[in-house]
Amino acid sequence: MHDRSMLLELFLEVKEAIRRIERRFSGIGSSHDFLRNDEGLDRLDAIAMMLVAIGENLQRISDRVDQSMFDRYPNVNWKGAKGIRNLLAHNYFNIDAEEVFKVCSQDIEPLKQAIQNIRNDIF
Repeated sequence: MHDRSMLLELFLEVKEAIRRIERRFSGIGSSHDFLRNDEGLDRLDAIAMMLVAIGENLQRISDRVDQSMFDRYPNVNWKGAKGIRNLLAHNYFNIDAEEVFKVCSQDIEPLKQAIQNIRNDIF
């Protein structure tokens, strides 16, 4: 059996990280907006940090729940969502702005919905 309070904390942290990504991504129309000036670079750095946190927490959640929970949501690339943590953490000075833009514009909303649904299934 998993520790419910630990799981709840992990889910709440993912939810908060997604909220921060959405706020920081607001007004970004292309990957070039990240690279245009210091404000864009600051947003890219901050979003990357939240993606690292999400990847870490998803792995910790995955270690504590039955994998079938994730399998119910095939529209999310779970391996990629967990793996982005290593990619960003080990290549910090080579962050791919286009990839971060793609993640923010295409992958965050499905992840947000799936996380909420999994949380509802557990709690």
